[in-house]
Amino acid sequence: MASDSPTVRRRQLMAELKQLREHAQLTQETAADQLDWHPTKIFRIETGRTGPHPNDVRAMLDVYKVTDPTQREALIQLAKEARKRGWWYSYRDVLPSKYEFYIGMESEASSVRTFELAVIPGLLQTVDYAEALVRGGPLELDPDEIQRRVEVRVNRQQVLTKPDRPQLWAILDEAALRRPVGGREVMRAQLRHLQQSAKGRTTIQVIPYKVGAHPGTTGPFIVLGFPGANDVDVAYMETIGGNLWVDKPEEVEQYTTAFDHLRAVALSPDDTRDMLNAVIKELQ
Repeated sequence: MASDSPTVRRRQLMAELKQLREHAQLTQETAADQLDWHPTKIFRIETGRTGPHPNDVRAMLDVYKVTDPTQREALIQLAKEARKRGWWYSYRDVLPSKYEFYIGMESEASSVRTFELAVIPGLLQTVDYAEALVRGGPLELDPDEIQRRVEVRVNRQQVLTKPDRPQLWAILDEAALRRPVGGREVMRAQLRHLQQSAKGRTTIQVIPYKVGAHPGTTGPFIVLGFPGANDVDVAYMETIGGNLWVDKPEEVEQYTTAFDHLRAVALSPDDTRDMLNAVIKELQ
């Protein structure tokens, strides 16, 4: 039942508690009333806005008539593990809460499908490129905040060094290669890094300008897949106004379908490598 990431554990706990409540034929409001809680507390727990204390879980299991000792102990243990802190907790002062949640999910994903319209994906950025990108972003940050955000991005990349690392499939619009973030030297090093990264469980494709309109012109997105039979894929998007999650299967399917269409119109991995070589030469 448990996994290594406290974020994923919380997600598992959310799903199981919701399922148990529905099996008990209770609404969120009636369950909260029986628990003598604020009407929104069940909602906050089931959507991940609040991490329940193990004592809260015990009380919920009582109301849901869960009597099996093994099942109760497993869920209470899951609640304890979900309250542990990931490495990203120390950066909480510079990270939006939804981005913290994303990092935790990414750390346990079995696949990462990412499309970028204007920049290189975070998991494939060099330090200098990431710093230039953060420095030129929409927020006014002091040097320490910039450095800490770059550190987070670099630490995220450690997920690709794990023995059970996820499969990474990155599709980039040609604009991401042509935009000289950080200047020509930084961009050359970044594109070389892309070339070196495109091997094993990492696939990189580029959609050339000549394709014209395509399903990704509305904006970048990421789809995370998980190995568990009961875990559903989730889609994630970053915006200036806040980060967005999509976890309803029928809505996530729209993003996976869009990604499949992008993969179909993109250059092959070999032709992508040729384009990278050409752009690097232009930057000499």
